[in-house]
Amino acid sequence: MTRPYVTFENAQVLMPDGVATRALSMSDGWITEALQPRRIDLSGYLILPGIVDLHGDGFERHVAPRRGLVGDLGPGLRGLEAELAANGITTAVLAQYWSWEGGMRAPDFAKRLADALRVHPARADLIYQLRLELGCMRETDEVLAFIDQHKIPFVVFNDHLPHEALASGKRPPSLQGQALKSGRSPEEHRALMQSMHDAMPEIRAKLPAFCAELARRGIRMGSHDDMTAEERAAWRGMGAVIAEFPMARPPAEAGDPVILGAPNVVRGGSHKKKSISALELVQDGLCDALCSDYYYPAPFTAARKLVSLGWSLPEAWALVSANPATMIGLTDRGRLAPGARADLLMTDPDLSQVYATIAGGQVTWLAGDLAARMIA
Repeated sequence: MTRPYVTFENAQVLMPDGVATRALSMSDGWITEALQPRRIDLSGYLILPGIVDLHGDGFERHVAPRRGLVGDLGPGLRGLEAELAANGITTAVLAQYWSWEGGMRAPDFAKRLADALRVHPARADLIYQLRLELGCMRETDEVLAFIDQHKIPFVVFNDHLPHEALASGKRPPSLQGQALKSGRSPEEHRALMQSMHDAMPEIRAKLPAFCAELARRGIRMGSHDDMTAEERAAWRGMGAVIAEFPMARPPAEAGDPVILGAPNVVRGGSHKKKSISALELVQDGLCDALCSDYYYPAPFTAARKLVSLGWSLPEAWALVSANPATMIGLTDRGRLAPGARADLLMTDPDLSQVYATIAGGQVTWLAGDLAARMIA
């Protein structure tokens, strides 16, 4: 695999100590101090560290756009990489469910995706996050075997059971549609949910030992949609220190690393009725990383919005690059400095669009006038 040896000259570059007009060199996939013999003039462009996206499920529309349509996931993964590149994402955490909900959230699909990723010749760094539904915690041996087989580095716990309806004997919301997606009859689907709800005390009793097993394997853990500070503290006590999308202020104020959805920032509020505005939390300093969630253009667009609101570029960009890289231990990216991975994007000073993306030293996206400069 050829990785270019090149020096980009006359660009504005976001370095660890701020933006400066300077040269930036890369060699064999890494940023280097030494100038390289091939020179490309990037006057008028801004070079930023590549986006590190800690949670995205937009890949679903690439690999499974309709039920039963796709056999080979490879072409969908290639389409996914094109979208990531067009939006400056060089590291993408693919948030894949292991859930009772069925369809592309089912364990069988989780296994298919892991198998496809194992043989896919990725140019961006594609990282598998297992979104583990608590209702599936009766399958801990199978889950652990899967994590071990595929070396899953990141597990986040979810609980989408409609506990209030199940506890009161009411018909769960959206039962018909969920049953159709799962391939079950409404009666079978409701019975399954009821059995998991009834088993929740047993499941929660298993959690500390299960989390201890994950910690022993060096796996990073988080929880999703925390509502209270007490809930966040309980997860922290089991080693799940990352708070994904806290739905209220108290869990965001608990002092743990917080991931919020960039689409929420772009929209100015959450589409979930009970959830706090991510923009409000970001402006109050209660966010460490912004992720794409369901929309891959969002991290770049959210950073631009924060700059328009008065944030400095280094402060805004840290939320989509350096901070998320640090949060999951990726110390070789999120910054443009000698010895770091050559993960970068090129845009204009107004952040109007991504003109080029380079992942691990490979050009993955080129557009506009910059393409003519790069291939000359």
